[in-house]
Amino acid sequence: MAHDVLWPSLAIRVGWLLCGDPMWIDKLADGVVQVQTPIGPRYVMPSFLQRIYFLWMFRHFPILPHAVLRPAQQRLLERLCSEQRFVSMAYADGLEDAPVIGTVERRSTVGSEPLPPRRPAASETASGLPVQARQRS
Repeated sequence: MAHDVLWPSLAIRVGWLLCGDPMWIDKLADGVVQVQTPIGPRYVMPSFLQRIYFLWMFRHFPILPHAVLRPAQQRLLERLCSEQRFVSMAYADGLEDAPVIGTVERRSTVGSEPLPPRRPAASETASGLPVQARQRS
């Protein structure tokens, strides 16, 4: 009885895979996930079941910021990145033809790199007050 409730949801998901993206079969067979890092793009080569999961994850948006992923999705991506499946395109033989399932943007964490010193705005004068503040006094 419980499986009757699950079938409509599963049918909708499979229907999306069959009709939503004409390249879904290529992505399902050989797809990679691109991860944008501060040192350049890297590519994760997920397993077949993980590719299905990533196809579902990127069903509406081809690019997702790392911060919007659920904790379980972040852990999966971190695990794949820490394994040997995380390579640069320059060192990946044959990956240049691999279809990209989706892209995850990984920004460096706030505070990890010191910010450059702030330059004064062009409207500031030698007194240090902006032009608008001097006009009010």
